Amino acid sequence: MKKLIYLSSGLLLLLLSCKSVQTISSSSNTNEDKTLNARIAQMSIEEKIGQTCQITLDVISQTDANGAVSAPCVIDTAKLNEAILKYHVGSVLNVGAHTLSLEEWKGIIPAIQHSYVTGKTKVPVIYGIDAIHGVNYTVGATLFPQEIGLAATWNPELAKTFGEITAYETRASGIPWNFSPVLDLGRQPLWSRTFETLGEDPYLISQMGSAIIDGYQGGTNPDEYHVAACMKHFVGYSAANSGRDRTPAWIPEKYMKELFLPSFKAAVEHGALTVMINSGAVNGVPGHINHHLITETLKGEWGFKGFAVSDWEDFIMLHTVHSTSPSLADAYVQAFNAGVDMSMVPLSPQYQEYCNIMVNAVKTGKISMERLDDAVRRILLVKSRLGLFERPVPTFENYPKFGSAEFQQASLNSALESITLLKNENGILPLSKNQKVLIAGPTSNNLIYLNGAWTHTWQGVDTAYNTSGCLTVREAFEKKLGKENCLFSQGAELYSNEGFEKTRFVNLPDYKEKLKQADVVVLCLGELPATEKPGDILSLNLDIEQRELAKLAYEQNKKVIIVLLEGRPRIIHDIVPQADGIIQAYLPGNYGAEALVQLMFGDVNFSGKLPYTYPKFDGVIEFYDHPKSVDRSKSGDFSAYNPEWDFGYGLSYSNIRYSDLTVSQEIFSDKDSIAVSVRVKNESAISCKEVIQLYVSDDYASMIPSGKSLKRFYKMEIPAFTEVKKTFYLNKTDFQFFGSNGAFIMEDGVFTISIADLSRKVSCKKK
Repeated sequence: MKKLIYLSSGLLLLLLSCKSVQTISSSSNTNEDKTLNARIAQMSIEEKIGQTCQITLDVISQTDANGAVSAPCVIDTAKLNEAILKYHVGSVLNVGAHTLSLEEWKGIIPAIQHSYVTGKTKVPVIYGIDAIHGVNYTVGATLFPQEIGLAATWNPELAKTFGEITAYETRASGIPWNFSPVLDLGRQPLWSRTFETLGEDPYLISQMGSAIIDGYQGGTNPDEYHVAACMKHFVGYSAANSGRDRTPAWIPEKYMKELFLPSFKAAVEHGALTVMINSGAVNGVPGHINHHLITETLKGEWGFKGFAVSDWEDFIMLHTVHSTSPSLADAYVQAFNAGVDMSMVPLSPQYQEYCNIMVNAVKTGKISMERLDDAVRRILLVKSRLGLFERPVPTFENYPKFGSAEFQQASLNSALESITLLKNENGILPLSKNQKVLIAGPTSNNLIYLNGAWTHTWQGVDTAYNTSGCLTVREAFEKKLGKENCLFSQGAELYSNEGFEKTRFVNLPDYKEKLKQADVVVLCLGELPATEKPGDILSLNLDIEQRELAKLAYEQNKKVIIVLLEGRPRIIHDIVPQADGIIQAYLPGNYGAEALVQLMFGDVNFSGKLPYTYPKFDGVIEFYDHPKSVDRSKSGDFSAYNPEWDFGYGLSYSNIRYSDLTVSQEIFSDKDSIAVSVRVKNESAISCKEVIQLYVSDDYASMIPSGKSLKRFYKMEIPAFTEVKKTFYLNKTDFQFFGSNGAFIMEDGVFTISIADLSRKVSCKKK
């Protein structure tokens, strides 16, 4: 890769982009290509431009006297006809203010596809939705843990099952396209969307993300029970220097290649059909005009055949926010020529303006017909793969498992394997049933703190739409122990003040009095549901009022178990030492409270592992794969690498011992595969699910190597008093790094392979 082009490609190549478009060949002789080419040949410029335009549901919905979408949601035929018949809009997304019922979807989807079904238009509409942790915009759907919790399971099979169920229930709603999974690297915990990521490690993200895509799509030709996946957000969105949403990032080429791109590349290899572009900017280039990343890397080098869609109003923001385009017309042309195939405009009258500007750009040569046809071909390809030309409207009766007990159990299983035990002093856990338990804290008695944002509403804070029948932490404890054995006092509440999260005390005298009566305190702490800009925070430190609740309990010498319901790691260092137990529950979904109680009483063993490094101090953000130089600076009790808990950490009720780490060969070449074996014994009477984690360290390299890098992992059940053997296989790519020559290289030298506290040295000698 040429570094100059990498740093400035979005600006330098735009002038030439009409002549350098990476296109899907129109000369292929496959039946699919012939059909696509025939469809395109019949379309006018206006119809083609319409295919690149995506609008939100509000634009075509009936509204009340105040302009709000009517309830129930019903399509406005006049608005719909203008969008579909006049402007030939090819895609619709989203919901209005809140989740919709299946009955509403049964009216919306057929209405939108009516013009195609009756032959008035040549191409069906593709509907997209943010089904982030289950179908969060359909009433009664199954809500799973958010992605960060799913990552904590370290179980790709659970990730695939999540994808399959979410796809099934999305299709049951009549929707064939899901704006998920998020494949952004979770290395900026201040970033409001950290909970939507799969953690800080590119290999973990790649494995879990690819499994989700396999579940969503079921292959590259999704049937009526699967949907098109959408990789988000290509690429670098999560790396904002300030930690604020949609703000600039600086990512050197080496780290872009090694850390940020692998999860997307793996997703393409697994057949992901669509991609959403980064709303921010990387190295001074807005994501939506980064020709190098979108057209050269994604479509060219990787051979991505699907289409790229913008995020909300991001074509417009090139002019209004990024200031790289002096007019909307310039912005639209630049983004489209950079390789973004569909614009989420998404409102009225902006979408009409977009269509008119784009038609004019084609007619005046600012956008070539080759580029337009390429975008349309990609969009039609996905619509064809989804079967929309044959089945634009589903048979809604074909989804009897929607919201079923089977699906709810799958969500519960995911929560059980995600919730992570971080501290268990003196065997405080599992709890016994003969204790008086005080359930307290701001996140203890509302489902919104179990689910987070993207739940029934965008921000997930409206309690009116909480799923009926699902339990809060308080309710789950009362169900387990009986109300007579449970005390409750919230002690504090979360609220928003001038756009930022705050905590205030609530009936503190009651909390102090209940402390006196309790044997054990289950203190539920955390944060308000929020995402994107509303999720910006001023500090990673958990509010002092929340931490004060723990200190008040310590003062009364109470046994305290802290339960963290949070979308990102919040700093709690000053209350860690005196806590008897600490549990990271993440955002475990509708059945998270039931899972938590089962784990805390020992009905099920803990098996979750942290998908990120949990920081100890607000001013120090660190990662497990830090280079050795980070460890160099030590003074007294201070160490430059000194997290609260390390990546991959998590306790259980079992005693696990690793032994006999062996390698098939101590000297290998770049042509060899190395077998690495280890024995793992459960020395306790409790069955467990253990995550075996294999890391590789390059002892010396021509560029500073990572201290260690995750290369393989496997979660396996180990019965009580049983020893198992696990073998992993490593190849050349596991020992490579991105070198100064602009390519991945493998050097001769010594590497350390480690599993748990065991390690072996191997030497590479290339042939």
